[in-house]
Amino acid sequence: MADLIEITDPADPRLADYRDLRDVELRKHLEAEHGLFLAEGEKVVRRALEAGFAPRSLLMAPRWLDGLADVLAATDAPCFVLDEALAEQVTGFHVHRGALASLERRPLPPVADVLEGARSVLVLEDIVDHTNVGAILRSGAALGFDAVLLSPRCADPLYRRAIKVAMGAVFTMPWTRLPDWYDALPDLSAAGFTTVALTLAPDSTPVEEAVAGVERLALVLGSEGHGLSSRWEQSADRRAIIPMREGIDSLNVAAATAVACYVAARR
Repeated sequence: MADLIEITDPADPRLADYRDLRDVELRKHLEAEHGLFLAEGEKVVRRALEAGFAPRSLLMAPRWLDGLADVLAATDAPCFVLDEALAEQVTGFHVHRGALASLERRPLPPVADVLEGARSVLVLEDIVDHTNVGAILRSGAALGFDAVLLSPRCADPLYRRAIKVAMGAVFTMPWTRLPDWYDALPDLSAAGFTTVALTLAPDSTPVEEAVAGVERLALVLGSEGHGLSSRWEQSADRRAIIPMREGIDSLNVAAATAVACYVAARR
């Protein structure tokens, strides 16, 4: 059972994992250095632990202790208990969901392991917004995709904001980073996938046509600003577009993913 430790000093060194959560650059360095990530909110904390991630510690306001009593009973990690005003001083924002957990990261699996048995995968190139990455994983998980591959420069799916938006889907959806950006799509084609890139390229066809009859699909999505690089756009097996009314040429990448996943799931 977790040891409940009441904290009254925001400078307590035991709270180091929870400091300055709004400082994205600081958090990226800290979390990488110490091999940790943060989960926020009762449901997300619960899902992280149910998925087998090992907690380093938990941080809760008193009113959340009863609701997470079963979680606390199942771990030996310390639980730091502090009022919400004090928690805000530590984290830099109002922890309105009342519960945080610091958990150990796992080594990323090889691409081949993530793709084993997969029929539909998402492939992300340089999507740098954590909210978009979280939303994409959530859509993929909800609509029947089996895995996600990320280019080296994509945002971290285990960043707190990405996890929160994904509602914990990042814990159950297999994912990893691609070691080779340049030949990523040809490598997928060689592995038996048909790579379909969402793009405004002149030879793009409606997405329902592009995915029709595809047995193993790799749906490829590009960055928020410029979309796919020319390398990935040209090396994809097919190019696809979501048809729209005149005057609107594209959707936010997370919204586009949801639409394309819905269509692809019914191919």
